Amino acid sequence: MEEPPVEEKKKETTAEFIQSMSLVLAVGLFIITFCLQAFEIPSSSMENTLLIGDHVFVDRDTMGPKTRWMPLIPYHQVRDQDIVVFLSPAEPGLYVVKRIIGQPGDRIHLKDGEVYRNGKKLDEPYVIHNNTYNPYRDNFPAIPAGDMNITPEWHLLMNNYIDKGELVVPPDSYFAMGDNRDVSYDSRYWGFIPRENIIGRPMFIYWSFETPPGQYLKTSIADRLAFMFKVIIHFFTETRWSRMLHLVR
Repeated sequence: MEEPPVEEKKKETTAEFIQSMSLVLAVGLFIITFCLQAFEIPSSSMENTLLIGDHVFVDRDTMGPKTRWMPLIPYHQVRDQDIVVFLSPAEPGLYVVKRIIGQPGDRIHLKDGEVYRNGKKLDEPYVIHNNTYNPYRDNFPAIPAGDMNITPEWHLLMNNYIDKGELVVPPDSYFAMGDNRDVSYDSRYWGFIPRENIIGRPMFIYWSFETPPGQYLKTSIADRLAFMFKVIIHFFTETRWSRMLHLVR
């Protein structure tokens, strides 16, 4: 019996290939533009949860402000202990990452470095301390603002939010701190995060590279090229492979 002829697979034309690649690029560009954002951890304020040189993907949709054009997205309300990326209230244009400690209406104070919210001491296993003492930082807001790191605006406004020795978080605002509590430049120094400043939440680390402190401040072309050269030379030896695809919590 004669076998049926094998149907020859139709070859993809150049036009079809370009169309397919255009679709892939369009979807990828949409995801990068509206859903995910790559972000590099610049400082040690979130150690050991996030290290300098960790590169994370930030989910911009589920925690961003709701939009009418995309009603099916499962929006995520900002909750206590969420790690968020936001535009700094102190330095316009600077992206910062911190952990949410207080929501609107919460009453916050610190005693000897321990955080109390609405009268209850928080259980914070992620926090590290460097065993130094700063009266303003560790007993916030009981000690008058005398720290030189406080922004002038916060120095003037802070007393408006203090009631019976506690800081009361106003509507549409959040109080945030870093996990590396004694070196973190956070809400104790520049005030509340407006809701509209929150960009999203880090999802996972897609790459991590040994990066010296303050590298993000070196913005000259020569410094950037020098660091890029270092990455190329030491990519395999100074990449933190154990942190790859590590979920951020």
